[in-house]
Amino acid sequence: MEATLLAALAVAMLAHLTVFALVLGVFAHLEELRRRREIMGRTLGLSPEDATRRRPGALGWLTGIFLSAAESFGRKVQPSKAEDISATKATLLHAGFRGQNAVEIYWGIKIGMALIGIGLAAALVLVVMPTMRPEYKFLAGAGIVSAFFYAPGLVLNHLVTKRQRAIQNGLPDALDLLVVCVEAGMGLDGAIQRVGMELAHKEPVLSSELRLLTLELRAGKSRREALKNLATRVGLEDVGSLVALLIQADMFGTSIAQTLRVYADAMRTKRFQRAEEIAAKLPVKLLMPLVFFIFPTLLLIILGPAAIRLMAMFSHTHK
Repeated sequence: MEATLLAALAVAMLAHLTVFALVLGVFAHLEELRRRREIMGRTLGLSPEDATRRRPGALGWLTGIFLSAAESFGRKVQPSKAEDISATKATLLHAGFRGQNAVEIYWGIKIGMALIGIGLAAALVLVVMPTMRPEYKFLAGAGIVSAFFYAPGLVLNHLVTKRQRAIQNGLPDALDLLVVCVEAGMGLDGAIQRVGMELAHKEPVLSSELRLLTLELRAGKSRREALKNLATRVGLEDVGSLVALLIQADMFGTSIAQTLRVYADAMRTKRFQRAEEIAAKLPVKLLMPLVFFIFPTLLLIILGPAAIRLMAMFSHTHK
């Protein structure tokens, strides 16, 4: 009896020590990851809030597994043509996905969604709609598969548009700050770094691009190459024109402050014209809601009592 009790105690102590060692190892691993993130954040110039926001948990672990699986699958099913890969890489770059394996992950998700759509369409056609005519089954299945296949591309295009709109809206303010910094005596590289820090909370997307530009300049790239990389990453005509002006000013030795001031005025005028264009399109966009939702309600409210009185009057007349 005593031997059995001692054995049970030994097993319990061993189990407790095993669990304690596992928990200690997990916490040590998480602390190591946190330390590495802090070092990376200091290297990239991230604030503590950004580092805390990027801290992975269980969801981050599951996301990592999902992305690894998508990468492995996408490497096998991605297109073989270099033109298609280059176009996908450019679109992902404009959306802010700069990872080395972004193309493989994207195609893995895209083809995986298509396979899910095929399975869902087969289940829907065979189980839910078994009595439907064959042509309707084919149309329903093709529609579901097409929706699942093109959904990642539509989401990616939406992210590109959203990111480019954010950069376009914040560019005039960034140019004004650049003009102030350059006219105060700062060099262009230092002014770009300062503006990237100042816009971290108001324009985070543009701030991240300026920080990356600063990192490329610190790494030893020429200003011409770093500015061209900025235009390639953003994919906006306004940014491309600004980069061309800065490269020309650097080549010919003209005043960078004057160049930035002229372009900032042009950007401000263009933003005002864009706002006027949106305001001019508003009556046309309001036409359909007015016709189908607002006017019928107004007619019902205005003519409803009169119609009720007329109906009552005619009913009394017939009696």
